[in-house]
Order: sequence, then structure tokens, then C-alpha cells
Amino acid sequence: MVDLSKPLAYRMMPQTLEEYVGQEDILGKDKMLYRTIKADRLSSIILWGPPGCGKTSLAKVISNTTKYKFIKLNAVTAGVSDIKNAIEEAQNLLLNPSGKCILFIDEIHRFNKLQQDALLPYVENGTVILIGATTENPYFEVNKALISRSMVFRLHELSSDDIFKILKNALNSERGLKDFNIKISDDVLRKFSLVSNGDVRTALNDLEVAVLTTPVQEDGFIHITEPIAKECVQNHKEVFDKSGDAHYDNISAFIKSMRGSDADATVYYLAKALDSGEDPMFLARRIVISASEDVGLANPNALIVANSAMQAVSMVGMPEARIILAEAAIYNANSKKSNASYLAIDRALEDVRTNDTGTIPMHIRNAVAKGMEKEGYHVGYKYPHDYPKHWVKQQYLPDKIKDKKYFIPDENIDTSNFQEKL
Repeated sequence: MVDLSKPLAYRMMPQTLEEYVGQEDILGKDKMLYRTIKADRLSSIILWGPPGCGKTSLAKVISNTTKYKFIKLNAVTAGVSDIKNAIEEAQNLLLNPSGKCILFIDEIHRFNKLQQDALLPYVENGTVILIGATTENPYFEVNKALISRSMVFRLHELSSDDIFKILKNALNSERGLKDFNIKISDDVLRKFSLVSNGDVRTALNDLEVAVLTTPVQEDGFIHITEPIAKECVQNHKEVFDKSGDAHYDNISAFIKSMRGSDADATVYYLAKALDSGEDPMFLARRIVISASEDVGLANPNALIVANSAMQAVSMVGMPEARIILAEAAIYNANSKKSNASYLAIDRALEDVRTNDTGTIPMHIRNAVAKGMEKEGYHVGYKYPHDYPKHWVKQQYLPDKIKDKKYFIPDENIDTSNFQEKL
């Protein structure tokens, strides 16, 4: 008997691998994870992916497939004592003859070091086959010793086609909405999948809200039309933890899009960041950095525009700051690019930090007190403004690196205003 009081997303969790939709790159029939689950030969794994991509559903499939005792913990509420209780339960040969268990820990990144360390010896000796699920990068958030004893599988957000298929299944499944006599076109159903941002749980929740809040018509059917769907779909913000992996991925994409001269992608990632509540001043600073690092001397005005934008954002604030940020970011994206300054300073820093570069030539040292000229300070210095075109040939670098070239202009730099050197 199906308990219809449970949310649709819960009821539609797959029971078998054949019911599981998506993640074909790791769960295709020829893939290792599929084969090990089918053969019940699973070793410890970490499932890493965004919310609603199927991590918990996959754990549910494994729990229905394995002959081992399956224990589930949530890292938000579980402590070391819960881990110890799970281990004791697994090692009770009277109740569990295999002496081992599969321990599923949802949101494992929320376990602190002490809690993760408590698991380690039992994962190592095989008492526990660990399945950890996390939305955060496990290489940063999970104990390195646990990572080294586990296989990490990256799950990606589901495609709109995958989610459409799951919604279609929900309409026809006895565990789902089959008994509700629903009429909905594929075009309207697809809208639920398109606005879910790859989160199947969100799509199922939205569909369920639409069905439960729409009255039955005279023909005995619930008609889900496009206006009803639009009304029932939640306002889905791009939500990410500002200290988490998604935050850094989005900012990285924003910066790389500016660097790659793609104004449309630049504005898109800027919009995602703003819609997720990112600090506008943080974004403004990134634009200033890009103006110098990536645009550089190919268009020096970019740094002026970016700096002005940062000041304006500070004075104006949101929501109007979005326009200022967009203007500066688009200007950066469409500007010619040169990283010659960036490379120059890094070459110089590398030399300063790792090589014996010699000493400052005496003729460009500062003679701050009388008598220092007798020691050679400032002696022989040629004042450039005393010479034609305000330039004179003389050595500025230390003797040991006098011929070193740090700044190497590239083809995007307009050198017409550079000092003409004879």
C-alpha cells in the first residue's frame, strides 16, 4: 500500500537500478559502479554532486540490493556515539552474521575531523562499507585517509530530459500520481523540468503542488495548464554556499568568460552570482583584477572603468549596482587582452625570490646625506629630462641581470605612446 501522505519525491525514489534515471557515465550497464552494485561487491564510495541529482536515491537502490545490513545516518544530527552504535550493531554476529554493514552517511562533509576519524579503523578493516554523500568537494571536506580508502564518483545535475522522464514516470506510477486522473501536455510537463535547475526533487515537488491545489473538473480530470504550472513553480534561485564548491565554480566561470572575451557568458555568470546573493563588492573587485591581469596594457582604460565601477557600486548598492557591474564586466570581456604586465611582475618576483640578482647600481641609488657621493651614491646618474625626447641610455638593472627582459609587449599592446628609445 502506497502512503500518499509522503511527498511525491520520496515515493518516487527508485527501488532498483533499472528504475534509476540519469548518471549514465557512472551507472551505465558496462560501468564499474553498476556492475559492483549488481554483484553486491561494493567497496567504500563517496557520491559527490549537487542537490537533487540522485545521491540519496542511489543509496536507496543499494540498500534494496545488498545482502549486508544497511544503516543510514545524517551527519547533521549524528555524532560519534551514533557511529559507535552502528559499528556495534554491525559486529553483533547474532543479529548480523556477516559482521559488516553498509553505512550511508548523508552530508558527510558536515562530520568534523573527530567524527570522520572514528570511522576510519572500521572502514580500513572492512567492518564498514562506507557510502558518503556530499554536495561539497570531498577532496577539501573529507578526511584524506577516508578519501584514499574510497572511490569518489562525481554525480552531475540531471538533464531536463532526465527530469522529464522521471515526471512522466510519476504520472503513470502507482507510487506516484496515477490515481489522480491528471491531464497535462508534454509541453507543460517539460516546463517543470526546465525550471528545476537539474534538481529532480524540486521538479517533483512543484508537480505535486500543482496537482494537489488544482480542483477536479466536470470531466473528472485535473487539468494542469501552462498558467497553473507557472503559478505553482517556485521562484528557483541559484543557491550556493558562499564558502562552497559551487561558489568557486561560478566565480571561476565568470572570470574565465571575461578573459575569453565572451560577453554573454560573462553576464550570465554575473547574474547567477547576483541572484544567489553574492556580495556586489566582491564581484567588483574581481572585475578590477581582471582589468589589470587579463586586459592590461591592451586597453589601460579597462582598469579605470573597473575601478570607477567598484566605487560606484560601493556608493549606489543593489539593485542598481547590477547595471554598473554588468557595464564594467562587458567592457572587460569585449576589450583586447594582454597579460604582459601579469607575466612581467611574476617573472621579476620569481627572480627576486629564487636567484642572486645582485645589487642596485650605485648611480641610481639615493644620496640622502652629504658625503655619500664619495661612496659612489648617485654618481654618474643621467637625468632623462636633460636629453632629447626625455630619454637617455643608461643601466638601471643590477649588473648580474642587466640584460634581463621581464616586460615583453605582445601584439595587442599599442606601443605608439611608449617612450621611443634610440
